Amino acid sequence: MLTLKVLSALLCYPTQELITALPELSAVIEQESMLAHEQQGALQALIADLRQTELIALQERYVQLFDRGRALSLHLFEHIHGESRDRGQAMVDLSRFYEAHGYQMAARELPDYLPLFLEFLAQIPDQDALQQLHNTLPVLTVLGARLAERQHPYASVFEALTYLCGSSQTSDAVRAAVAAEGPDETLARMDEIWEEEAVTFMAAPGACSGKDTQEYPLPFRERAAKNQAPTS
Repeated sequence: MLTLKVLSALLCYPTQELITALPELSAVIEQESMLAHEQQGALQALIADLRQTELIALQERYVQLFDRGRALSLHLFEHIHGESRDRGQAMVDLSRFYEAHGYQMAARELPDYLPLFLEFLAQIPDQDALQQLHNTLPVLTVLGARLAERQHPYASVFEALTYLCGSSQTSDAVRAAVAAEGPDETLARMDEIWEEEAVTFMAAPGACSGKDTQEYPLPFRERAAKNQAPTS
């Protein structure tokens, strides 16, 4: 599914290579038509923003958004395990999951890094990819709501991902919880909010609860491993 590859690229740290590839990414979104018109339009607006903004400004913005704290971290297990010991085992499990599908990480990045995970999903059958993507829905929903609260164009990527999961709207409860967080949430308060969200807004009970479930071969809370991007 090339759309997942495009969404992965859009969430990567901006480089000149990415900027050069933007017309191609735009064409894939339009031609593959995996997304509704609304989601396509929002992504095209993000691409236009990336094309019109100086690279150094894009890079500074990216770091401020995604690398300055936990609230918008693109490492999925950060929002589930934090710094607990369980995160290490989750990393190992996800790395093995990649390897079981014939892929070995080649980039220097943790396996729960969302762009890397999406890159992997783009290589496997669509049905399997969407099932695994759905396991991340609680995290995707909250990240998207936080970006939407900031009226940031990157929110369009998460809107597209949640749409692919079959969820076209963020619940009023999630939006209210995110709006109440404030700009300077402490790590302790984030943990408290995330615990509440995992119970209240999860699409599938147990997917992020610390319990294994046969419905989800990759329950997003116990899977992942080392640094690098999957290559066949």
